[in-house]
Amino acid sequence: MKLILSVEPIRFPLTGIGRYTYELALRLQQSSDISDLQFFAGRRFLPELPTAADESGSGYGLKRAVQKNFLAVEAYRLLMPILRKAALKGHGDFLYHSPNYYLPPFAGRSVATFHDLSPFTWAHCHAPQLVRYLQKELKATLTRADALITDSEFTRRELADYFNWPIERIHTVPLASSPEFYPRPLAELEPALARYGLKANGYSLFVGTIEPRKNIETLLDAYSRLPVDVRTRWPLILTGYHGWRSDVIHQKLETARREGWAHYLGFVPSEDLPLLFAGARLFAFPSHYEGFGLPVLEAMSSGVPVVCSNSSSLPEVAGDAALMCAPMDIDGLTRLLERGLVDEAWRDIAVAKGMQHAQGFSWERCARETQQVYRRVVDGK
Repeated sequence: MKLILSVEPIRFPLTGIGRYTYELALRLQQSSDISDLQFFAGRRFLPELPTAADESGSGYGLKRAVQKNFLAVEAYRLLMPILRKAALKGHGDFLYHSPNYYLPPFAGRSVATFHDLSPFTWAHCHAPQLVRYLQKELKATLTRADALITDSEFTRRELADYFNWPIERIHTVPLASSPEFYPRPLAELEPALARYGLKANGYSLFVGTIEPRKNIETLLDAYSRLPVDVRTRWPLILTGYHGWRSDVIHQKLETARREGWAHYLGFVPSEDLPLLFAGARLFAFPSHYEGFGLPVLEAMSSGVPVVCSNSSSLPEVAGDAALMCAPMDIDGLTRLLERGLVDEAWRDIAVAKGMQHAQGFSWERCARETQQVYRRVVDGK
């Protein structure tokens, strides 16, 4: 089969969708079932698979400014499909896959991956102009797609119910943690962690966009209730990209920093992130809503115990290897955090269970099952 893969998400800052796109693309390049693989981004074909920079380029600040302007966003929304349609002309014998929701007008068959429905179900956690753009574009995708892929069964059913879309044309294909997430010896961790003022086994970790949907305020409230000696011995370290409506979160973070039990690292380069995971004593992820929750799997692959919420897709991803509670249960979360930090017997069991559970997910499986969706679409099934 002939495939066009949109690789636009592989850019700074590399989010979970960007990582998914990159890992999938690497394996599709090795597939004997794909006779012609073309990478597409913006309005042009690329000569090779791109890699994401660890720093923003000169145009990044301009892009962020444009995203805050309604007229600029609307002009982009109306113009880009026309330009992309022109660039894709003559490729109707290809299958087009967008790993990031958006499908341009295209003469051939097409597949899109929906990672979650937050632009609709958690619209208040996105900038208003971005919500308008996403809602219009994702509804257009639903009219163009021959099939949809989701990361979890939770999102598959949510998508079918919310839009009354045929569930038999929605396919669950789980994500995976990348090979660089694995337990590491102390000597390997020390130099990288020292750059951040950290020591192995000396902190709890949160990784994710700093935004209300991630429930960071509840995490900070729960952590503040830990005994003083516990939260100062193992401070809470947070890293991730600045999201919408994060001012209150950063204010709470600053208070916690002054009290000596939390610190925000900002955006960490991709080569340091696996080391940051492997050095953590505990990974905390009490998110309200996730289409998958890849950081949970990355922590387990790194040999780190996990405490997370029992919401949305997270029970699918965490299995029985994590401690879970309701997202807004502050007292319950505090108890789980304390157990995760000090209960050595549970920690030993959680590390073993987590690593075994994570082995059930792989990018090879993701690529294989994605190609099964391609084949069904191409064959008209």
